[in-house]
Amino acid sequence: MPRNNAKHPRHLHHMDAMRRDITSLAARLMAEDGITNYGLAKRKAAKQLGVPESEALPANQEIEEALREYLNIFQPEELRERLALLRREALDMMRRLERFKPYLTGPVLDGTAGRYAEAEIELFADSAKEVEIFLLDHGICFEHADIHHNGPTYWNEQLEARLRLEGEETTLMLSIYPYSLERMHRRNPHTGQVAGRAGIETVAALLQGS
Repeated sequence: MPRNNAKHPRHLHHMDAMRRDITSLAARLMAEDGITNYGLAKRKAAKQLGVPESEALPANQEIEEALREYLNIFQPEELRERLALLRREALDMMRRLERFKPYLTGPVLDGTAGRYAEAEIELFADSAKEVEIFLLDHGICFEHADIHHNGPTYWNEQLEARLRLEGEETTLMLSIYPYSLERMHRRNPHTGQVAGRAGIETVAALLQGS
């Protein structure tokens, strides 16, 4: 009777090894090359390793853990400096935009900001136009960024605009939502976990602690 390779211990060991290799390489690509999309990082890693995309692809949560480990091992000082800079710039902008209930979220908050990372700030307003007028009135330059939907979730459908603010050393991304969503919890589109977010006081405390 033919042996079922899918259940053979040697086959399983090989699959686990490929999975670990893809996880490690995907984390390195995100840390070094500025890739922010977990799916893209996995596909590029699998292609470089010659592994079919249908096999041994790790979960996004595994890559996030590997990314955190990679940054702490290979870029500890750079990571601390990058997080401090991005958090300072984000805090300054959050204070200026206080009327729009700003929250820092994403890699700059959770400590997985690789090179070229952007600080992600969520705002809540009556309309995106209200935020744009405020920025223009205060001489803050911005440009509209593409809205990438990660599936037909309620949050994606409610996202009114994404604005990019380019500084000399940092980039801030403003995502604008209706006021009604402020008290709701959004899930990380990559890992499915509840997305962390921090208001002005929490970000200030993070900077003091660092």
